[in-house]
Amino acid sequence: MAAPPLLALGLLPLLAMQSPWWENYDLRERFVCSDRLSVVLERNASQASLIAGQSRSTLFREQSEAPGLRYQNETLRLILRGDELTLEQLPSRRVCVRSEEV
Repeated sequence: MAAPPLLALGLLPLLAMQSPWWENYDLRERFVCSDRLSVVLERNASQASLIAGQSRSTLFREQSEAPGLRYQNETLRLILRGDELTLEQLPSRRVCVRSEEV
């Protein structure tokens, strides 16, 4: 059975999960979405980990001429532009705003 989509878990509280030390993420940032979903984005130059509730998704840096930093996996794309994080899990799109660095 496949895991439920990450965005469908929006009502679960954000847990204090962290990535394993060997993934070596340089930045850890918290974002709040319009529907009160809180997510944490851990990232470095080549990959990112998105934590929402008890779910974690690992994404890899996408080379693109489009503005912003882009990370994706087979079901989810993240676009980070300044303090705005866009989560795309087609056909759904959710925009979140940085709330603090963690």
